[in-house]
Amino acid sequence: MLKVDELTVARGGRPILQNVSFELKAGQALVVRGPNGSGKTTLLRTIAGLQPAISGQVLCDEEAIAYAAHSDGLKANLTVAENLSFWAEVFGTAQMDQALAQFNLNDLQDRPANTLSAGQKRRLGLARLLVTARPVWVLDEPTVSLDAASVDLFASVVQAHLAAGGAALMATHIDLGLEAKVFDVAPYKASMIPRSGGFDEGFL
Repeated sequence: MLKVDELTVARGGRPILQNVSFELKAGQALVVRGPNGSGKTTLLRTIAGLQPAISGQVLCDEEAIAYAAHSDGLKANLTVAENLSFWAEVFGTAQMDQALAQFNLNDLQDRPANTLSAGQKRRLGLARLLVTARPVWVLDEPTVSLDAASVDLFASVVQAHLAAGGAALMATHIDLGLEAKVFDVAPYKASMIPRSGGFDEGFL
């Protein structure tokens, strides 16, 4: 479903990871690990198509990837249901009810997003994954702000996604109890000389 081939990525115009290669098949999860600042977010953003690579390629249907970053991406003045309805319309799906149920948001659906706790906002942001109906999830620290019960809830959602033939690429330090391989970015630290006038993704 996703193949990364000899990918070199940059942060602030400076190469940070080089020659990264891996494959992700249907039903598989891959956990990206590495210390803070090692390039995990940059790698995921590049794979998701939010910034160009210096070299190499990402082989995946451009309509297959759903990306969830640190930001929850919510409209503060819209209710929980209205936020999900908006994204369901954008992606042309009718899976809002399923998303509300699987992320335990039914009792909150009439609440404006700006009245939610940090953990509730995070669950709502992650619920957008379900309304995209996209098979490849690229997730950057998805459990931030979640309590233990919500982490378990999220893990169950990911497990169901994998069982249905989806795939998940996740940067996380949390053990989600999933059968997943670990991809350590440390061996791929870039040693190339920075290019002058290179792309600076800070402007995205």
